[in-house]
Amino acid sequence: MKKAEHICFCPLEGVIDVISKKWALLIVNALGNYGVLRFHELENRLKGISPKTLSDTLSRLQSIGLVERLAYSEIPPRVEYRLSGEGERF
Repeated sequence: MKKAEHICFCPLEGVIDVISKKWALLIVNALGNYGVLRFHELENRLKGISPKTLSDTLSRLQSIGLVERLAYSEIPPRVEYRLSGEGERF
């Protein structure tokens, strides 16, 4: 009997944990559809998400490299979010 090959998804474990959350997939979808969005625009597109949940989820998506945060030194400050190259391939 031939031994079955074992496939290790270990490198994907953190990514799977993040994207398996409801809001994470919806954020990735919104950024994929609309390109660059500001925090408030994302909040408006994702009806029902709290500001804390949006902020936490964006931070987690940034930490795994799917989302980029673009901060501009303007008054008032402007911050935009977009999918990274990896996020676009996702």
